[in-house]
Amino acid sequence: MTLDYFYGGEADQFSFYRIPKVLFTDPQYQVISVEAKVLYGLLLDRMSLSMKNGWTDKDGRVYIIFTVEDIMAAMGCGDQKAGKLLNELERKAGLIERKRQGLGKPNLIFVKNFVTGSKSRIKKSENHDSGQVNNTDQEPLNSRGNNTDSIKSDYNDTESLPFTSFRETAPKRYDATARAEYREFIKENIEYEILASNYPYDLDTLDEILELIVDVVCSSKNTIRISGDDKPAEVVRSQFLKLNSEHISFVLDSLSQNTTRIRNIKQYLLATLYNAPLTIGNYYRSLVSHDMAEGSI
Repeated sequence: MTLDYFYGGEADQFSFYRIPKVLFTDPQYQVISVEAKVLYGLLLDRMSLSMKNGWTDKDGRVYIIFTVEDIMAAMGCGDQKAGKLLNELERKAGLIERKRQGLGKPNLIFVKNFVTGSKSRIKKSENHDSGQVNNTDQEPLNSRGNNTDSIKSDYNDTESLPFTSFRETAPKRYDATARAEYREFIKENIEYEILASNYPYDLDTLDEILELIVDVVCSSKNTIRISGDDKPAEVVRSQFLKLNSEHISFVLDSLSQNTTRIRNIKQYLLATLYNAPLTIGNYYRSLVSHDMAEGSI
């Protein structure tokens, strides 16, 4: 079978499992295997459906149900391998926490936030009890229904949301230390240093964009206004966490090419950043069409 190439932004039309880059770049996560990191990406993918189902404990922490059989099917491995991968994530990296339900019911899995994790915090949390949960009466067979295949997945959906949903207690989670950790994570996500090198005369704008992304990601609001519409903060946050260097380059280029007066630069940037993953494909296609018309290719 001969496969075709991707053209323009065609890759954005598909759904993907998202594995955090920090799992490969942060030394503290080098203790786990690549397969364990892939499994973590699968567990993150299940988080959004659990949030939609309201599967939370008494403290509002989201849990998922992903049995050993589910892992065996998803990873194409045996039960011993599946158990080994779970142990890697829980005992070596502290990226998950399992809570037994007993009486033949499947374990609940609490997926930990990989950004705000630290080695000291991981060590302290290994034996931590996640507390009582609100919905613990799912039958093992019904628990298999926690499957993202049952919901159509677009690349801009919140199904790949990599963080716990916003809550009214959010300001407690986003202190100065947590905000700094998110800033470093976002800088790595958008390849800040490369952008700074490519746009030496737009450093002020680049820094403004960085801080705006951090503001959105660390916001405690329930909604964020985009182009005059109040959108759920979770959706906006998920969209902003998908931004990469190409998206930021697109925004910077759009700013430089804009010939109209921008009355509210913050709202303009919010809208442009939010829509960047949606519109960048059309932007690249227009460039290709222009080059073809000019005979450049």
